[in-house]
Amino acid sequence: MLKGNKTVPLILALLLVAAGIFNIADPMNLHPDLKNQIWRVINFVLFLAILYYAGGKKLFTFFPGRSKEIETELNDLDARRVDAEKRLSEVEQSIANLEDEKERILVQAKIQGEALKADIVAKAESAAELIKQQAKISAEQEAKLALEEIKAEFAEKVTEAAEAMIRKKLKAEDHKALINDSLTRVVLN
Repeated sequence: MLKGNKTVPLILALLLVAAGIFNIADPMNLHPDLKNQIWRVINFVLFLAILYYAGGKKLFTFFPGRSKEIETELNDLDARRVDAEKRLSEVEQSIANLEDEKERILVQAKIQGEALKADIVAKAESAAELIKQQAKISAEQEAKLALEEIKAEFAEKVTEAAEAMIRKKLKAEDHKALINDSLTRVVLN
């Protein structure tokens, strides 16, 4: 548009001079509506010149800067889109691998379950064998106790029977001699 510091004031001065001449003398004998229209154009050009002089340079630097910002944002968005697509493909890949992972976990769980089952069975068999041994020992001990009770009872019965027989056959004199003999043995020992 308008460039340079010297041209802007020069153009403004020319416009003002032209407006002044046009207003003072109407050499062309223009129609009032056309005259009004020309004033509007001059006012608009003056307004644009003032705007440019006040902040036009900032406007011309704003729009290219904004364009660069938008371009940078678009490039950033493209990079983010590419990154998102990459992540999406990784997620899709992990989902595809999820089925294989599930199978692997199931196989491992089955192997561990079988090992645990075998361990439990081995421990149960060991415990059962221990219980059998304890039961056998307990049965043997109970049999020994029962046998000893039977022997004691039998000895008691035999002693009672022998005592009864001896009483029938033993006379008082024999009885006294037997007691003295027993007492002598006890004293000597």
